[in-house]
Amino acid sequence: MEKNDRLAERNRGFFKAKKLLVLNVVSSPGSGKTTFIRETAAKLAGKLRVGVIVGDLATDNDAARLREVGIPVVQITTGTVCHLDAEMVSKAAGQLDLDKVDVLVIENVGNLVCPADYDLGEDLRVVLLSTTEGEDKPLKYPPMFHSANVAIVTKSDLAVAAGFNREQALANLKRVSHHAEIFELSSKTGEGMKAWLDFLVERRGEI
Repeated sequence: MEKNDRLAERNRGFFKAKKLLVLNVVSSPGSGKTTFIRETAAKLAGKLRVGVIVGDLATDNDAARLREVGIPVVQITTGTVCHLDAEMVSKAAGQLDLDKVDVLVIENVGNLVCPADYDLGEDLRVVLLSTTEGEDKPLKYPPMFHSANVAIVTKSDLAVAAGFNREQALANLKRVSHHAEIFELSSKTGEGMKAWLDFLVERRGEI
């Protein structure tokens, strides 16, 4: 862990020198990370340029989905490793033309346990909570949600069908992720995306 922390700080310094806003996006599998990242990049077109590092145990399906819409992507296949680490990210970042990127998004492996312990050199850790997962995820996985700078409730368009208790979910998030910015949105319909995009533009402007 000490080695990872040293490499993470080196990454952070390198990213800062490149004037990048770096996001580490974490969630359980199936929460909609890839669609969320794809729609974020598409809607930022003309304002900010987005590059993506994708981590998966196997396959490059997510990376392929992002490349289809013209987003520069580097794939990391971790095999049996359930998280990305700072060294993996450093090597992957070297394969992107970072001079043509304003926002670097790291799509971590779908897991709410292992990635919580690994600093990658990001500016913001962004955790997703899907309305289809239930309201108690923050209580079940407190280290991940507590470590997040941003918490995003995704798939808001499915909330009614899923029987999602919005008030309870927000209460749980505020209890565990009390310092985090919270957004509610649907990547599919676009509802709530503007507030998230405005937040990114503002944070990138502060670098």
